[in-house]
Amino acid sequence: MKLFSCLMALLLFLLQAVPGLGLPKDTLRCVGYHGFCFHSKSCPEPFASFGTCSRRQKTCCIDTTSNFHTCQDEGGHCVPPEINCLQEQAGLCPHREWKCCTEV
Repeated sequence: MKLFSCLMALLLFLLQAVPGLGLPKDTLRCVGYHGFCFHSKSCPEPFASFGTCSRRQKTCCIDTTSNFHTCQDEGGHCVPPEINCLQEQAGLCPHREWKCCTEV
């Protein structure tokens, strides 16, 4: 029983020590884009919806007054990294490794 208690304590320590290990992937993506998780299905002003959080239980909202604008808001298209852009621009894409292009 002592061994089991020690293993559980070690597991709990690791879940707290390693950043993001205990969080769902959609929550990590939201936080990675400086987003906030709201309980409501719609985002309050000045936020815009940018996916989900907490295993699709909450809405990820990003601040539209900051420099973090979505690619489509800027008139671009999100493309995977293997596609070459003729002109790349700033903007958030739903997948972190994707890039925002005005022309492909």
